[in-house]
Amino acid sequence: MGRIQKTKKVEVDSAAIRAGGATGDLRIHEFPSRVFRNTRYLRIWLPPGYDDAGNAGRHFPVLYLNDGQNLFESSTAFAGVEWQVDETADRLIREGAVPPMIFVGMDNTGKERIREYMPYRSMHPRMLRVQGRYYPDFLTKEVMPFVERNYRIATGPENTGLGGSSLGALIALYTAVARPGMIGRLLLESPSLWASGRQLVKESRSVRIWPERMFLAVGSSEAGSAERSRTVVDDVRELAAIMRRAVLSESRLRLVVKEGAGHNEAAWAERFPEALRFLFGS
Repeated sequence: MGRIQKTKKVEVDSAAIRAGGATGDLRIHEFPSRVFRNTRYLRIWLPPGYDDAGNAGRHFPVLYLNDGQNLFESSTAFAGVEWQVDETADRLIREGAVPPMIFVGMDNTGKERIREYMPYRSMHPRMLRVQGRYYPDFLTKEVMPFVERNYRIATGPENTGLGGSSLGALIALYTAVARPGMIGRLLLESPSLWASGRQLVKESRSVRIWPERMFLAVGSSEAGSAERSRTVVDDVRELAAIMRRAVLSESRLRLVVKEGAGHNEAAWAERFPEALRFLFGS
């Protein structure tokens, strides 16, 4: 988990530790889930001035992000490359580009990641015992109540974002579709729309209630070959077209196709400042 040290309990109902390798105030909680029957870490980044006396009554927007170990510290991130959420958020908040806000990174559980992020059965790869249909309950009945109970979170869809990359983006999209009106800001980086025979793309055609703002991004070199990469980009473009037909204007939907970008943390980190500005900026 990187360099961490114990701190005093800060009005939370589980032990909190503070990450020493992060920019700003990153607090980490061991989090047992009854929905998934396992335990993971929640990584909660607080904005500058959160503990100031003058902000004691202030509540903050929140962005929940999947694959939490890849967000803040290279020591825990896949292949040692992080999204740099802490550095980016600290800079944009201090510049006034986005309001002071809270970020919640929800760790994946390693070998169970694919099952938890897959909402439908799949034949390629073969996966019949998927658990993704339980993810919306995990988020709304466990994670969100815990965070709202222990931190000063502004409620309502306009203050609530959800996002992820790859299968983490797929399950974020599924949650927005399964719980219409709950998520107001949606970040989808390189979503694995191919999963389960593109089932979620098909279901998206009948969705009428979408988040108020959505950032949808993909690189032109996502897969191992030019042909497969074109298919990935085409799927993302199709999803964007479906969203636009549901009367989503340019002010609500931002589609980014980055030339030469791959399917990795470095690409998602590079696009994160633009995503954050679009989703939460004025």
